[in-house]
Amino acid sequence: MADPRALFDLTGMTACVTGASSGLGRQAARVLAAAGARVVAVARRADPLRDLTAEIGPAAAYLAGDVAERDNLADLAQAIATPFGSPDILIHAAGVNRRQKADEVTPEAWDQTLALNLTAPFFLSQALVPAMKEKRWGRIVNFASLQSSRAFPAGIAYGASKGGIAQLTRAMAEVWSPHGITANAIGPGFFPTELTQAVFEDNARAARNAARTCIGRNGQLDDIDGPLLFLCSEASSYVTGQVLMVDGGYTAK
Repeated sequence: MADPRALFDLTGMTACVTGASSGLGRQAARVLAAAGARVVAVARRADPLRDLTAEIGPAAAYLAGDVAERDNLADLAQAIATPFGSPDILIHAAGVNRRQKADEVTPEAWDQTLALNLTAPFFLSQALVPAMKEKRWGRIVNFASLQSSRAFPAGIAYGASKGGIAQLTRAMAEVWSPHGITANAIGPGFFPTELTQAVFEDNARAARNAARTCIGRNGQLDDIDGPLLFLCSEASSYVTGQVLMVDGGYTAK
């Protein structure tokens, strides 16, 4: 039997992580680099990306760009492939949650949410999948949510986008897994990120969320490391079309 540790080794792989300027995207870039991958970090804000790549070292490059601008995705995909070659691993962590009540959702907010959370993961994947097909190997990891299957207050646009991500993940698997490309999603519970800042600033609310988990606490950034590495490596070669909830058992109760 081969060394099981080799199943998680990403040496020689190239990964692209969107939303890498903060939160779970930033953590994803760190853990993939630590596992041996060369990482291209993508987000709109250049300064935090610059800091991240300086932290990781020469195995990282960054690209400041907006994945929600569909007309520029072809150029963005080409730029992503420039530093280290076309990525073997694609992580879609970029996202937005405007937290508008249903009666107050504006067309602009709806379009922005769907464009970044749902449309971008598909079209960026579509642009980068041909190179994965040539290699007969690829990993796509989308970011789902508790709201992929549950309705939260002031979450109708975000929930629609994340429900769509769950189905998009299954559809990606159906069409691309015959070519050696797995497509899965991680569904985080409550983690302390910019996206959930309002939740964690309310101590009572954060405590209620922790109490709703089976484990009894909210997530910490490094709780995502193992599940993400699993889905990005050879260890998950027979796993595709799945949403792995990393939520401390929140959805189990």
